[in-house]
Amino acid sequence: MDNVNTLDNLLQIEAKAAALVNDAQTEADRRIHDSEEKNHRAYEERYKVEVQRQEAALQKVKEKTKIQYQEELEKYREELSKVEVNTERFSSLLNEYLAAKG
Repeated sequence: MDNVNTLDNLLQIEAKAAALVNDAQTEADRRIHDSEEKNHRAYEERYKVEVQRQEAALQKVKEKTKIQYQEELEKYREELSKVEVNTERFSSLLNEYLAAKG
């Protein structure tokens, strides 16, 4: 009978140990999951902030480039408006060129 009680006690201890291991694994899994979610949320927030920062920087560059383009275009138009067009001289040169080719 002593052997049966001892064996029964060992089986109960093993069952309790298995339950403890199972509970510990469940708790570890929960903690890992919580940590992963927390890290994912932190990553998403940092990513969102960085995207906003990059988009703002891009917008500034686009605006600056647009202003520079408009200024350069205006300068070019001003320079073109100052150029004197000599249509008589152009026609004369064109006629000479075409006569030489023909």
